[in-house]
Amino acid sequence: MSLAVEILGRVDEAAVPVKLPLAADAVRTGFPSPADDYLERDLDLVEHLIPHPSATYYVRGKGDSMQGLGIYDNDLLIVDRSLEPRPGHVLIVSVDGEMTCKQLGRIGSRPYLLAANDAYPPIPLHGHDCEVWGVVTHNVHALVPGSSQ
Repeated sequence: MSLAVEILGRVDEAAVPVKLPLAADAVRTGFPSPADDYLERDLDLVEHLIPHPSATYYVRGKGDSMQGLGIYDNDLLIVDRSLEPRPGHVLIVSVDGEMTCKQLGRIGSRPYLLAANDAYPPIPLHGHDCEVWGVVTHNVHALVPGSSQ
C-alpha cells in the first residue's frame, strides 16, 4: 500500500493557545539525571510547530510507503503550503488526481517522487499530472497504541 492522505482541516488561527509545560533541559535518552526534574516555561505547540498558520493544514497518512522516514499508517502530518518544495522534502502531491505523500528526489537529472519503502517504485514526475499541495514539516506519531485517532 502506498501512503495516501486524508485531509483533516486547516489550522484554527482563532483558537485560544493551549500552553503545556516544557522541561528546562533536554530529556536524556540514556541514564536519567535527578537534576533534570524542573520545568522552564509553557509551550504552545501550534506556535512552536506552525510558523505559517494561514498556509498550514493537517492530513492523516494512510499506508506504509514512508516508513523509512518514520511516517507510519495513521500518523498526523503538518503540511505547509507556503514552502517551496526542494529535493529531500516530503510532499503532499496529487498525482493524476490521487493524493499521496512522497519525498521529492532526483534520479539522474529528472525529478521523481520517492517512497521510503523499497516495495514501492519511484514515480517519475514527467508524464504525470502533478500538483504539490504542500511540504510536510512535522509528523505527530503516537507511541502508545490506540492513543491517536
